[in-house]
Amino acid sequence: MPEKKPQPRRSGSIKKKRDGLFLVSVFLGRDANGKRQYHYKQIQGTKGDAQTYLNDILHSKDTGTFVKPLPLTLNEYLTKWLATAARPRVSERTHEGYTYLLDRHIQPELGQRKLSDVRPLHIQKLYADLLARGLSARTVRYLHAVLSSALKQAVRWGMLARNPAELVELPRQVRKEMRALSPTEASEFLKAARADRWGVLFALALTTGMRPEEYLGLQWKDVDLKQGIVIVRRALVWRSVGGGWYFGEPKTTRSRRSIPLPASTLRALIAHRRQQAAERLKAGAAYQQHDLVFATPEGGPLAPRNLKRRHYRPILERAKLPQDLRLYDLRHTCATLLLAAGEHPKVVSERLGHASITLTLDVYSHVLPTMQEAASQKLESLLYGKKKGKA
Repeated sequence: MPEKKPQPRRSGSIKKKRDGLFLVSVFLGRDANGKRQYHYKQIQGTKGDAQTYLNDILHSKDTGTFVKPLPLTLNEYLTKWLATAARPRVSERTHEGYTYLLDRHIQPELGQRKLSDVRPLHIQKLYADLLARGLSARTVRYLHAVLSSALKQAVRWGMLARNPAELVELPRQVRKEMRALSPTEASEFLKAARADRWGVLFALALTTGMRPEEYLGLQWKDVDLKQGIVIVRRALVWRSVGGGWYFGEPKTTRSRRSIPLPASTLRALIAHRRQQAAERLKAGAAYQQHDLVFATPEGGPLAPRNLKRRHYRPILERAKLPQDLRLYDLRHTCATLLLAAGEHPKVVSERLGHASITLTLDVYSHVLPTMQEAASQKLESLLYGKKKGKA
């Protein structure tokens, strides 16, 4: 009688619990103490669904990519990721932004799911729902970048076999049309701003192209009135959670820059400093010593919301300009006017503190056609000695 060969131990099984519910068990081996280890998963659906899951687990075991699911929800994981991985490598402002996005959009919808159970379809559906509710494609794409970064870390930590966010289709980003004042409108704006307490602030914003958080965080030690330059070293950040404010880092390393001032803006700053000195003297010991160029009568920082409501919008109204123009559009106006006047994009890029000239050319591509036309006219004159309009 031939010797009976030993049968290999089954490494997985399926047990029917009731109609439409099956328990999949997978033998994982023994731990250091020799105790058997199993992975269990209840599958709702058909036996075929359970078999597919079992086959996937066995295949991942064979290829060495199996990760034992942990009893951790996505909410719990994201909290750990924000505290241990994100906080040490990003600024306080960026960390606050990550926390807000995940708390607002990810955790209410997907947060109670087990980390190991989050699938690409769940994320895809969430993005579609957010877009349907009116969230912009730009915000959804940024949210995806944060979530994908968090889940990529879970793969590195051995908590996931694969990042499900990598398999999601992102919405097409539609670039928002830039709003910029024409030379005539910009002049009318500055004329209307002269009567306002913060007319000098708006003149500085328009002529330097600084970001709002940059000129609101400007300190007098950053201003050289003799040389006529301002130096961007920090940003004023208002906390969206818990209140309060702090000085943060500029947006990028290139945001640290020196900007020469037009003569009119420099004269306005000198007059403003004299007025502020009088206010400081009047407030006495109650004055907050933050050295801010633009401060309340007590020396505190200006709140952007109040600045827009009480000063910026009334100026727009007096100048008969659209009320939907944002403070940020003064920055766009500065760049657009300079490029349209023939200034080299590299100079404009450095003035704005862009990360690269490529970003400047991309953002302000709408100005390039007029620049190209001017370039053609110059070539015509240089090569053929002809000017526009002459045959």
